[in-house]
Amino acid sequence: MQKKEYGLDIGGKTMTAEFNDWANQANGSVLLRYGNSAVLATVVMGAKESDKDYFPLSVEYEEKFYAAGAILGSRFMRREGRPSDEAVLSGRIVDRTIRPLFPKGLKKDVQVIISVLSLEEYDADILAVNAASLAIATSNIPWNGPVSAVRIGQEEGVADFIVNPTYKERDEAGDPKAILDLTACGKDGLINMIEVGAKEVTEEVVNKSLAKASEEIEKIQAWQKMIVAEQGKEKHSFVPPFEDDARLSPAFDQIVGTHLGAKAGNLTKHDINEFKSNWMAHAKQEFEDIEPGKLDTYYEHRLDAYVHDLAIKEGKRVDGRAMDEIRELYAQAGGVSPVIHGSGIFYRGETHVLAALTLGGPGDAQLIDTIESQDVKKTFMLHYNFPPFSVGETGRVGGMNRRMIGHGALAEKALRAVLPDKSVFPYTIRIVSECLASNGSTSQATVCAGTIALMDAGVPITKPVAGIAMGMMSDAKAGVYKVLTDIQGPEDHHGDMDFKVAGTRDGVTAVQMDVKVEGVPVNVLAEAFAQAKKARLQILEVITKEIATPRADISPRAPKILTLKIKTDLIGLVIGPGGKMINGIRDRTKADDITIEEDGTIFITGKNGAAEAAYAEIADLTREYMPGEKFEGTVTRLMDFGAFVKIGANAEGLVHVSEVAPFRIGNISEAVKEGDVVPVLLKEIDEKGRYNLSIKAADPEWAARKGLIPSEGGGHEYHGGNNERGGHRGDRRRRI
Repeated sequence: MQKKEYGLDIGGKTMTAEFNDWANQANGSVLLRYGNSAVLATVVMGAKESDKDYFPLSVEYEEKFYAAGAILGSRFMRREGRPSDEAVLSGRIVDRTIRPLFPKGLKKDVQVIISVLSLEEYDADILAVNAASLAIATSNIPWNGPVSAVRIGQEEGVADFIVNPTYKERDEAGDPKAILDLTACGKDGLINMIEVGAKEVTEEVVNKSLAKASEEIEKIQAWQKMIVAEQGKEKHSFVPPFEDDARLSPAFDQIVGTHLGAKAGNLTKHDINEFKSNWMAHAKQEFEDIEPGKLDTYYEHRLDAYVHDLAIKEGKRVDGRAMDEIRELYAQAGGVSPVIHGSGIFYRGETHVLAALTLGGPGDAQLIDTIESQDVKKTFMLHYNFPPFSVGETGRVGGMNRRMIGHGALAEKALRAVLPDKSVFPYTIRIVSECLASNGSTSQATVCAGTIALMDAGVPITKPVAGIAMGMMSDAKAGVYKVLTDIQGPEDHHGDMDFKVAGTRDGVTAVQMDVKVEGVPVNVLAEAFAQAKKARLQILEVITKEIATPRADISPRAPKILTLKIKTDLIGLVIGPGGKMINGIRDRTKADDITIEEDGTIFITGKNGAAEAAYAEIADLTREYMPGEKFEGTVTRLMDFGAFVKIGANAEGLVHVSEVAPFRIGNISEAVKEGDVVPVLLKEIDEKGRYNLSIKAADPEWAARKGLIPSEGGGHEYHGGNNERGGHRGDRRRRI
């Protein structure tokens, strides 16, 4: 086997790139290690031109359980199935980073496969980007790389940033708690991909973290360029496809250009689609020698130039708004259905989203079993749906795609930062986002609708969250740019940046950015952050005007959750042998779920009084009794020396015959019989844990009301043993 290694110290650890002949039939491959985590990246380009009207790039992020030293948990399936959501999100990070750097017009299939070989303290997504970059940059595939990635973290109360933090350092519930998790990718001083999850950090902090990320990226860039100089293959020649033709320009101006001019400042998504249909219909007839795909490309090329020129040269937007102007907003809390536990509707222009929220017990949590998280319970879920009717099209309904997973994960991340602690609100929360109409950033509309739904459901979030999508039109050659607030369809499709920022009034909770150019300077991102905050505050005003704070009570249709804390040594008692006790409580009370945590916390979920009934049974079963407490108990058995009385689900004590009345009773059977309910007071718990009870101390008049009379003779004396739960057995002695 042939191999050569290159090392780089980054974040206090060595990143090692190994070039070997493992995958020697791929166009490029590399094995990248960092700590005990490692990935293999391969890239292959197909030989034939695709007939698709887009660049057919696919990025596959492959996770196998062997990488974590584990076997897949299902009894019936040991082979990995479809990618986990985490794998999809990691693959999207790679895709969004490398895609803009391929030459425009490339139509050959390119496939990048990231195989996670080992996973321990460091997430493999950062490795995946750097490995993909090295694999492509050293291959013969045309590409304007390399590009590098780094993760920046920050912990609560600590000013310094952590470069490539471990899983433990990224823990939001740790001590100290992580408050910032930023992934940034870029090259040559530019940033071209961002992912941020944060606990309301300020824009200033995020900007500083990006500056730190850019410094570290440049170290990796220099290292990669050195490797490419040694390992790189000669690139295939690539001739940009047909974009302009002297014959097409006059025809376009006549068929489309005049209409664009007339619609300047009032151009809609419908107009653009109609203009394209007209162009394709006329151009196919007039230019039969030109392939339809090239006619389509020419239309997109001209429209792209029009949108850019309108913004950069004339300072206008296609719909006539100012650069920092948000479209019309609308918010509605509830009112969809009394069955739904909470709902929110949010409009931003032609983007309309419904968020429906359901509350469940701890038992409804999703069990996560991936190579990164095994047997972890997820109590907050946000699922995002994007049906074809939302964009006025027909198409496949059902199932999930990577875009839906990515947008749902972004909105979930934005809202998770303001959720209450489990000790305050132990519910499992599921939000489903239904995108009803789309014309720009349904993910950020989902954040807004989700906030409304949470408050409508009575979830005590710390603060409302809103999100906005920013854009950019730029001319790299001229060095000019325009930042746009609240981008809609044409600006998203033809713009150079999609920059989504979500947060509260006080700070950022989530960021996602990708670009269609090589990257964006950090100072431009700082401007975009400032503009996004202004927009976010406007949106929050609309939301809080509709619903200012979470409702005081949850929906009466939602299950009720009661919490009980018991000693850990009583957990086995509540569960019972083979689950007999806890299953019996469920069956008797009709409780939906009883969840017992390792620390003895019990969550009881139920409706229509079921939770209260189960709570009472468990509280009674695990109750700790104290001397001086009074009870109504049932006589369970009689002995010569007294009566045993049950005072709880699993506790009974002895009423000695001398403790029945203020006077002597000759025989206990003269006073009580089995099944009688009598008042008792717990006089003491002896050194063996036995409960000694007294009727006369609980109610001195009880014997008189029963009509008992004193008996002649001596007293009684008892010395007993102990059963498992406070009962008595053993010898007895009588003296007369």
